[in-house]
Amino acid sequence: PLEQRRHYIQHNYTLYSLTSDKFPSIPCTFTAWCNSHLRKAGTQIENIEEDFRNGLKLMLLLEVISGERLPRPDKGKMRFHKIANVNKALDFICSKGVKLVSIGAEEIVDGNVKMTLGMIWTIILRFAIQDISVEETSAKEGLLLWCQRKTAPYRNVNVQNFHISWKDGLALCALIHRHRPDLIDYSKLRKDDPIGNLNTAFEVAEKFLDIPKMLDAEDIVNTPKPDEKAIMTYVSCFYHAFAGAEQAETAANRICKVLAVNQENEKLMEEYEKLASELLEWIRRTIPWLENRVAEQTMQAMQQKLEDFRDYRRVHKPPKVQEKCQLEINFNTLQTKLRLSNRPAFMPSEGKMVSDIANAWKGLEQVEKGYEEWLLTEIHRLERLEHLAEKFRQKCSLHESWTSGKEELLVQKDYESASLMEVRALMRKHEAFESDLAAHQDRVEQIAAIAQELNELDFHDSGTINSRCQGICDQWDNLGTLTQKRRDSLERVEKLWETIDQLFLEFAKRAAPFNNWMDGAMEDLQDMFIVHSIEEIQSLITAHDQFKATLPEADKERMATLGIHNEILKIAQTYGIKLVAENPYTVLSIQHINNKWESVKQLVPMRDQMLQEEVARQQSNERLRRQFAAQSNIIGPWIQTKMEEISHVSIDIAGSLEEQMSSLKQCEQNIVNYKSNIDKLEGDHQLSQEGLIFDNKHTNYTMEHIRVGWEQLLTTIARTINEVENQILTRDAKGISQEQLNEFRASFNHFDRKRNGMMDPDDFRACLISMGYDLGEVEFARIMTLVDPNNTSVVTFQAFIDFMTRETAETDTAEQVIASFKILASDKTYITVDELRRELPPEQAEYCISRMTKYIGNDAPPGALDYISFSSALYGESDL
Repeated sequence: PLEQRRHYIQHNYTLYSLTSDKFPSIPCTFTAWCNSHLRKAGTQIENIEEDFRNGLKLMLLLEVISGERLPRPDKGKMRFHKIANVNKALDFICSKGVKLVSIGAEEIVDGNVKMTLGMIWTIILRFAIQDISVEETSAKEGLLLWCQRKTAPYRNVNVQNFHISWKDGLALCALIHRHRPDLIDYSKLRKDDPIGNLNTAFEVAEKFLDIPKMLDAEDIVNTPKPDEKAIMTYVSCFYHAFAGAEQAETAANRICKVLAVNQENEKLMEEYEKLASELLEWIRRTIPWLENRVAEQTMQAMQQKLEDFRDYRRVHKPPKVQEKCQLEINFNTLQTKLRLSNRPAFMPSEGKMVSDIANAWKGLEQVEKGYEEWLLTEIHRLERLEHLAEKFRQKCSLHESWTSGKEELLVQKDYESASLMEVRALMRKHEAFESDLAAHQDRVEQIAAIAQELNELDFHDSGTINSRCQGICDQWDNLGTLTQKRRDSLERVEKLWETIDQLFLEFAKRAAPFNNWMDGAMEDLQDMFIVHSIEEIQSLITAHDQFKATLPEADKERMATLGIHNEILKIAQTYGIKLVAENPYTVLSIQHINNKWESVKQLVPMRDQMLQEEVARQQSNERLRRQFAAQSNIIGPWIQTKMEEISHVSIDIAGSLEEQMSSLKQCEQNIVNYKSNIDKLEGDHQLSQEGLIFDNKHTNYTMEHIRVGWEQLLTTIARTINEVENQILTRDAKGISQEQLNEFRASFNHFDRKRNGMMDPDDFRACLISMGYDLGEVEFARIMTLVDPNNTSVVTFQAFIDFMTRETAETDTAEQVIASFKILASDKTYITVDELRRELPPEQAEYCISRMTKYIGNDAPPGALDYISFSSALYGESDL
């Protein structure tokens, strides 16, 4: 009760000591003390025993020091008017819990010095000293304890009382220096100069602290035991002068602490925004590159694109995976700090939510996968195109070699001046040419078909291909026309020809197809091939073996053709026929056929060697497939096992959070140590791609599966460690015991029906009902806004703990910050720039100045700031 906390003051115990003859310093001290308050009302007293006799200035003094209004004083000058006024003052003193003994209005009116000084001492005790209490001590002891604490660090100062401890003046100087070190250089004071020390304190206090001089230095030094009441009165003025500063210091410290929390949170928000912007910008820049499906014209250029893509996967993307993981960790840590400091949840800028970044990342990976598939398909297409183009060039070269000079021969008119035998020879020669022409029809059609296929596959040099093909086709049409014209001409003179050498003709007819067969055989033996498996190369080897099996039959045909030539020689020798130098029906000679036959026989073992080399390459590819499969079949299940281990740790309630953290850290180290296996697998994958290996029947895992699993594993272990760190932070900040945390975990795990570390709203409602909550729709909706501020429709374990412990957390509030600012502003509803810069450190002061809005009101000077709206904004939805 208030009456028990107050200390009643008995006044009859020392009134005899308050006479001016016993302690001449008391009236001076009391007079100065009274005037320090009366001057606030624009007046003062000259003589303490005279100026209070009419009661008017006594009542005014009480109004000033109490801040309350006393009854209206009587204006008359009669004795009873004065007594009435003094009684009003004494009654007010009694109303403040002071029991006055032996002090009456008549003594005061009559100018009784002892009673007057006793009354003033009573007022000093009640209004200047009584409310001083340090650690529940009495007023006098509290003031003494305050002095001892403030002067404890100073040399030559030992405050034990309110008399001799103050004689050398050092205690007063120490009090001033402790609060205003700029006013006194304490290091220059000497203990053997008490008068100098006291006068220094008196002068500084009066000039800078608005504490009038109440004591005389010589009286204090020359008195064996200075008056305790005079010292207490004077020292109490220092307490009141500095108490406000200490209160302001406390308020300033509280504000600085709150602002520091906000500044740190803002820094984390800015870092999140910056990191999110950079990551989204990187994704925005990267996706168009991956979406650019403009194919290069050459195999080498496309191989460079594939190498650039591999460089992106090896060098550029992994740091961004880490950035994405770190971004999620920073976001979770920031939200935890905001909840613990009673701040609203952080809402990133539009488009920069964690879910937005996850969606952007998912889009990047989809485009990335499509880009890789396109690259490999395009390389495969170019490989096919190069093969077709080379085949086209070979066939064109053979055909152009054959047609060279044919048009000139067909337009000759040699038959006009030829003999009968010569005409017959020309006719047979033309028939042989027609046979040869018909044999070449298939090659021309093949050339046109290959050109058409190259056009359909969008070959980069299709212009050259089409031009060459068109030239061959136009030439072929012209050859046909010229051939028909020559036949018509020869037929017109056919009756002129009667004889012909049938054997030459037969040789020519037989040699031409055989020569054409050898051309085809040489073309097939030199034909390029592309295979991707041992089965395909084995099929080519089988076809080659079948071709070699036809060689004996072809050799018989060669021998038969040679036999015709030998028969011609025999007949010519037998009948003495003079043969011309060359067969008139064909340009093919025995030497030509034999040379080409030798060329065919030489190409056969070369083809054997090429096929065997391809067998070796395909066997090497198969080893690469098996090597990749052996590793991926180990790494894939290992990643899945680690994911399950992390999941088990996060829901395990058997151990403490520190034990969970230790287990997770060990798991993280194991994952880091396992990275070399992933790198080795990447190396094998690159070898497979360089060997154009596009399938692997020995495993269901692709490199893409392993990469995605590895990235998920890194993200999951980092996120899980962050969740446990936040749980430790929450537990320590809110004083949750391990047993309580285990109970929370058990309840959460029970209702986490999907076993994914989250509860959906229905499961969360069931959990709350099981714990005794009576939930209506409105109340549950309010709770969901607390545990799911971002409206993700899931409740994490961290949000669940925050909700369960929300009421027990000790956090600062907007009301506390407003009260602190009010102290700095001297109870005004606004604060000035000068006051902020004087009371707060520079950084915090400028922080407030830049964010506080202008105060709206007529009672404020220009530039006044509104600290109330600023403090409220710290704890609500705002841009601060």
